[in-house]
Amino acid sequence: MLERIRIVLIGTSHPGNIGGVARAMHNMGLAELALVAPRCEVITQDSISRASGADHLLHQASVHATLEEAVADCTLAVGASARSRTLPWPMLSPRELAGRLPAECQPEGARVALVFGREDSGLTNAELQRCHAHVHIPTNADFSSLNLAAAVQVLAYECRMAWLNQADGQADAPSVAPVSDGEELATHAELERYFEHLERTLIGIDFHDPDQPRQLMARLRRLYLRARPERMEMNILRGILSATEKATHRKPS
Repeated sequence: MLERIRIVLIGTSHPGNIGGVARAMHNMGLAELALVAPRCEVITQDSISRASGADHLLHQASVHATLEEAVADCTLAVGASARSRTLPWPMLSPRELAGRLPAECQPEGARVALVFGREDSGLTNAELQRCHAHVHIPTNADFSSLNLAAAVQVLAYECRMAWLNQADGQADAPSVAPVSDGEELATHAELERYFEHLERTLIGIDFHDPDQPRQLMARLRRLYLRARPERMEMNILRGILSATEKATHRKPS
């Protein structure tokens, strides 16, 4: 299970924080680190020192230009955030997230991404809306700011406890039942292609005005990400959009 969990850091500005994250991951048995548009050098004396023996994760880390690229093959992406600032999104506690992991990681090809934002500003609204759900660490309301490595440590610990419970045969029932009956879930990349196709079609039939979006696409994203469509279902939906486009083009002007 742990080998199917990817830690994704977006726009990290200090190499020491990347090293601290590598240490937190290695402590808990996580090994896959992805960096999106880092604002600093990854391999430095500071990052290696902070990694404290986990610097192999720094050397193995993948670097990506965008979040979409970093999570393209993932079937579940969860963004770490205190809240969705423009539109409510499914919110989990770290323990609720951990309760989902055994079922989420079970299908062949499943990949889970835990996404963390910048030290100074976190994740943008656009990035949050590319996640299936958000996870909130219930810190002291009077002092809620967490160091990046500390936030990763909390979630990595919960991941490890879920893995240990599963290995001991003591795992509680997942907080959310598996959404697929053995069929492969659509990946993040497949969902993004669908959203691009959906927006293009809605504009083509004059249902969606990109100059006055009124959060339409954000709300549709929330709907489909919550539904967790399978690959076959996604193919059906894409087929409906293609047929709609063809029918629209055949209409007399």
